[in-house]
Amino acid sequence: MNRRNWLRGLTALSLAGFVRPGWGQRPAKGAVKVEDLQKNWKLLLAEGADVPVSTEPLKLSDAEWKKRLSAAAYDVLRHEGTERAGTSPLDREKRPGVFVCAGCSLPLFTSAMKFDSGTGWPSFFTTIPGVFATTVDRKLFMERTEYHCVRCGGHHGHIFDDGPEPTGLRYCNNGVALRFIPKEPARA
Repeated sequence: MNRRNWLRGLTALSLAGFVRPGWGQRPAKGAVKVEDLQKNWKLLLAEGADVPVSTEPLKLSDAEWKKRLSAAAYDVLRHEGTERAGTSPLDREKRPGVFVCAGCSLPLFTSAMKFDSGTGWPSFFTTIPGVFATTVDRKLFMERTEYHCVRCGGHHGHIFDDGPEPTGLRYCNNGVALRFIPKEPARA
């Protein structure tokens, strides 16, 4: 889908009341109120979507994680691996919806929080509140902030301070650690 069709779709959704001005577009200074995005994230959740509402820890054995996840998702989520840049279709995902943890389905981000960072990984400038814990990562001889799902402990990526306004943050997420739930189901 090209940019013109994407913008037409956003306009149609906006007129239908599904999207607020600025949602799903690259944030411009002062155009997006982070608090509104965080508070109203359920507006982009598909009706009847089966997602956990609790951040109660999900504890599984290593064998159960291996059975539940693809090999790539297992490497990233359970062993802090990194997928190759540009390999995730979620980097190019433009539809309205919610991104959930591939390990436990906890809602993490919405499409309104996403932006094109040009890095080859899905990037977000904010999160749904309370869904991540952070640690310091010194593996590459520099200090980075790593973030993990609070429900299953799965590794998602790193936070950088080169993102767009209004936060200036870039949550650089491995696409294989996410699952996307579109607001509207695909049409046959």
